[in-house]
Amino acid sequence: MGKAYIVGVGMTKFEKPETRDWQYWDMAKEAGTAALADAGISYEQVQQVPVGYCFQASTAGQRAAYELGLTGVPVYNVNNNCATASTALMMARQFVEGGISDCVLALGFEKMARGALGGGSDGGDFKTSPVARHYGIMAAGHGFEMSPPTAQIFGNAAREHMERYGTTEVQLAAVGAKNHQHSANNPNAQFQDVYSVDEILAAKTIHRPLTKLQCSPTSDGSAAAVVVSERFVVEHGLHDKAVEIAAQAMTTDTEDSFASGSCIDAVGRPMSRAAARQVYERSGLGIEDVDVVELHDCFSINELLTYEALGMCEEGASGKLVESGATTYGGRWVVNPSGGLISKGHPLGATGLAQAAELVWQLRGEAGPRQVPGARVGLAHNIGLGGAAVVTMLRRS
Repeated sequence: MGKAYIVGVGMTKFEKPETRDWQYWDMAKEAGTAALADAGISYEQVQQVPVGYCFQASTAGQRAAYELGLTGVPVYNVNNNCATASTALMMARQFVEGGISDCVLALGFEKMARGALGGGSDGGDFKTSPVARHYGIMAAGHGFEMSPPTAQIFGNAAREHMERYGTTEVQLAAVGAKNHQHSANNPNAQFQDVYSVDEILAAKTIHRPLTKLQCSPTSDGSAAAVVVSERFVVEHGLHDKAVEIAAQAMTTDTEDSFASGSCIDAVGRPMSRAAARQVYERSGLGIEDVDVVELHDCFSINELLTYEALGMCEEGASGKLVESGATTYGGRWVVNPSGGLISKGHPLGATGLAQAAELVWQLRGEAGPRQVPGARVGLAHNIGLGGAAVVTMLRRS
């Protein structure tokens, strides 16, 4: 099997919905054009285009890709909840590693509505929802309150973590404070405001213990990556741009997600752990080799759960890990230098590719004031309720 490299990345600024006058195809054109320009290639060289989004109509991927060119290449419309963009990246990698294509453009975008994200039910009918089983676990253990459903299931996971391990509200707020601090240096982030732990705790409660500043916002935006073969890198002299996809894995829910009746498991810690293990095995790299991490902090609790799933600490010790400073500049890892979903924003169909873009810039030494010194290995983690977890190991040789 061949190797796959990312040689070009691009993204728009992530915006609050309805604040910028653009359509999804405008944002996709902006991100896709930037990725192609970064790689120094033309759209005519692209052989396949997997496109991720959740809320637009069927074949919106074509509508978006047509802004880049009308070359007749295959376009695949990908929808995998919050893991949509990393799923598009995974398809691109598979096309290249499998020898089917030498140059693939992975594209992701989302144009969202204002307000809290719904629970994935169509018209409020949870009986037909793809996530009915997940919310059923939550309702059985915690009941069902009037707060936004996604905040509720993750908030209940936070309550379980606090009861089980002694995690504190201050530790949860520390995740938000860290990521808001990081985003101050990211011009592409939806928010660039810095908040103290006390300010985060004092913000409006969305679902106890989660306050507004610990929850990812709805966002508009797009991101893209050009994935190519080793042969393409050599033929086009792209060594200076190339970042290797050392390993990648996707997992979906197993019995472990539901058997315990715990929201911690229902929101995906077992999936994330399994995907990480596969990536470590395939790449020959472990979490101890990683310098920089972009992970799926849709809510502060999920960053803590992901520390544990990735093996950054023992189960239950994640609150102490973030409090210790181990996951920011000067610590063992820098986690979410972009600001993460909490502060950078979370347009569902773009998030996984925006994570990849940040890591590529970090590993090339192009991240400016956010640069993690000496970063050579990066890990991306993107998860979607319902469910899918994608973990990607990137390496700069």
